[in-house]
Amino acid sequence: MPSASGRTVFLVNPASDNGATGRRWPQLAHELAQAGLVGDALFSSRPGELSELAAQAADGGASLLVVVGGDGSVYEAANGIAGRDDVELTMLPRGTGRDFVRTFGISGKPADAARTGLHGTTRVLDLGRVTYRSWSGAEETSWFANVASAGMSGAIAQRANETTKSLGGKVSYAWATLAVFARWQNGEVRVAVDGESRSGRMQDVIVANGRYLGGGMKICPEAEPDDGLFDVLLIGDVTRRELLQTMPKLYRGTHLPHKKGELLQGTVVTVESAEPLPIELDGEQPGTTPARFELVPRTLRVRVPAEG
Repeated sequence: MPSASGRTVFLVNPASDNGATGRRWPQLAHELAQAGLVGDALFSSRPGELSELAAQAADGGASLLVVVGGDGSVYEAANGIAGRDDVELTMLPRGTGRDFVRTFGISGKPADAARTGLHGTTRVLDLGRVTYRSWSGAEETSWFANVASAGMSGAIAQRANETTKSLGGKVSYAWATLAVFARWQNGEVRVAVDGESRSGRMQDVIVANGRYLGGGMKICPEAEPDDGLFDVLLIGDVTRRELLQTMPKLYRGTHLPHKKGELLQGTVVTVESAEPLPIELDGEQPGTTPARFELVPRTLRVRVPAEG
């Protein structure tokens, strides 16, 4: 692997934005440099590699990592530097979902990303640490920065990731939602939030650190990624008609309160079901329930646009 040194390192996922990031990187790098932000660039060549590159860059003395990619790239980078206080993360959003950056108002323009990298404000975010069953059957642990879930949204994430997102995040995820829902069967789910238990037929358990998922759905409008609490949305046995009625409201964040939704807050969430449910972590789909989601406060330093 290449070595990294210096203050700024770009972590580039060339496959993001349907491969356009790799093709456009020379122009993007030029625009970033024109705006004053320069540094080494490390490129991922396979899923998961950005975690290794982020850790390597931090070990090499980088103080700012600029993720050039989508939510999955942020997920990987966060897994590489979680808990470190000697390095900060910022983004040049290049994915289709861009859900993590929406909470902070981070722009996809190189000049804006450079401004944030050079003059932004640091927020020390909470992260979620998740223990789950991997597809191989082994117990695994991963971090997430934005939103995790168990249920239909895990299948939606898998469907969206397996198909082209050339129509953009909103359309791609909306289409995947309808396609998965057409054959999805809600089952009995047992959930505990800081020991407070719920059980019943559920479509989804949303464990939110940030506010958005699925290409712009403002699923937990009041979530704050540095308040020491998850916002946990339990979505009950929703019918097709109810989903179609509610979907437009999801993008505006006006879907709550809802007769089949319950919003809780807490720091430890467990999800169990008779049949394993797919889980989703920042748009990635690494395994199934049983799952335990634990909030770890002040675990990731992120540089966001300065107010005003």
